Amino acid sequence: MPSTTVADVPDDAVIIDVREPNEWQAGHAPNAVHIPLGELPGRLDDLPDTDETVAVVCRGGGRSSRAVAWLTMQGFDVANVEGGMKAWEASGKPLHSEHGSPFVV
Repeated sequence: MPSTTVADVPDDAVIIDVREPNEWQAGHAPNAVHIPLGELPGRLDDLPDTDETVAVVCRGGGRSSRAVAWLTMQGFDVANVEGGMKAWEASGKPLHSEHGSPFVV
């Protein structure tokens, strides 16, 4: 399965965040598009249109790995972010939240 480390995700990368709404609201990557895993099959039109590999993230890597496996079978160029948003936060990468100080749930 295609994967990438947090360090290898460029700051301007397109990211799909497959976490649940409460996790997203707590804090997410600034350029992320929120599509919860359960909604993914019905929201393919919401996937970013880009020639770059799209990073897929969840809290720790489990849900995003399932999303990457499925999206790869659909022909999308995606990669699982190893360690998920826990690794993202630990690395010091920026987090954004519309509801106060961002953190990872």
